[in-house]
Amino acid sequence: MSESRNSKSKNTICVHEGQHIGEYRGINTPIYTSTSFGYLDTDERLYPRYFNIPNQKVVIDKIVALEHAENGMIFSSGMAAVSSVLLTFLSKGDHCIFQNGLYGGTLHFVNRELERFGIEYSILPDNEPESFRKAIRKNTKVVYTESPSNPLLRVVDLQVISKICRQHQCISVIDNTFASPINQNPLNQGIDIVLHSATKYLGGHSDICAGVVVSSKKHIERLMQTSISLGGSLNALMCYLLERSIKTMAIRVEKQNHNAGMIAEFLVLRPQAERVYYPGLKNHPGHEIACRQMTGFGGMLSFELKGQDITTFQKRLKLIRPSMSLGGIESIICAPVTTSHRLVSKKQREEEGIRDNLLRLSVGIEEAEDLIADLEQAMGE
Repeated sequence: MSESRNSKSKNTICVHEGQHIGEYRGINTPIYTSTSFGYLDTDERLYPRYFNIPNQKVVIDKIVALEHAENGMIFSSGMAAVSSVLLTFLSKGDHCIFQNGLYGGTLHFVNRELERFGIEYSILPDNEPESFRKAIRKNTKVVYTESPSNPLLRVVDLQVISKICRQHQCISVIDNTFASPINQNPLNQGIDIVLHSATKYLGGHSDICAGVVVSSKKHIERLMQTSISLGGSLNALMCYLLERSIKTMAIRVEKQNHNAGMIAEFLVLRPQAERVYYPGLKNHPGHEIACRQMTGFGGMLSFELKGQDITTFQKRLKLIRPSMSLGGIESIICAPVTTSHRLVSKKQREEEGIRDNLLRLSVGIEEAEDLIADLEQAMGE
């Protein structure tokens, strides 16, 4: 990344980086809805599926700057980004290591798809560095992490993981969705490839489905070849909406960090919250690591509800809405067992530590006091 980009604040990068000035010099990037572009007198072949139209480039320029990357790609969903990365850097006979406690969609893809491509994999029993080291094989090509993880907010020491991968010539990949580029930049910790479900904090308004991958030019060139064939690109209109959303991401995430911290502290004191999972809490197992590698603890937290039916509790909420997904400006809550991890077997959920009474809370930008009051009235005495 250039020195000039390094000197800019994230708020400034969110607003200004990558802006495309059109013919009439409007303040916003024009939306190029064309799927057909002229090609005479130029070597460039613009086409949405080639990930190279102007609206795609603008979004990537912003995220590349925020993540301190060299290049990147925008996809039609987070899972399109995940699957494209795995199918690019893993081939028949290769082995991949996955940390404990991944997003249910990723786990479903791993369990359902990798074996039929002849790809071996290991899902770790825990996320201790020694477990990663012991899992390394001669054919290990990729180590895949997610930190903080979905839904238990587990934190992995990214510097240690990147060091292990370099020692064994593996590619390190992280899903950075829960942190967002505002709270964490894994490439600075030595990680090779960073991906996001841009549906979440990058989009931020619960109206865009997209995914992002950023890395070195070398890795993105390789990813591009596979992804063009897989066809998971994003159209110009969605790219425009995503660019608009990113402009406010830093201020949104800062507020969400603040609110989530206050709510986590409130829940710790409530007897109805049996366990609270939030990396900003001092008793969180990954708190010290999070303090080292994150600039904010994020807007996501989970808690186990004690002595109450989780469905009834959600129905009693008046401000926080029971809904799927996360990262929007509004606060929403869900039970992973019936949403994000519904397609994961009960046995595997139990092994991951995801209990039936777990609730995942995506904290929005409302006033924290209002959200706490809503949780308090739904919990009762």
